[in-house]
Amino acid sequence: MFKLVIILMLIGVIGSLFSGLFFLYRDRGTGNRAVKALTVRIGLSIAIFALLLLGHRFGLIPGYGQ
Repeated sequence: MFKLVIILMLIGVIGSLFSGLFFLYRDRGTGNRAVKALTVRIGLSIAIFALLLLGHRFGLIPGYGQ
């Protein structure tokens, strides 16, 4: 279950990255859609990092030598 959540969030990061690229190309720098898409990407990346840290802390992700 934990792995599935991380994988779905990574797919969301990649989708947000490509949508930001699409909006940047489409709007020619006049709209805010690219900024919003990249903000979502940053938020998802921070959430993934936090989940990985918490998963390691609570034993869902074993460390080396364990």
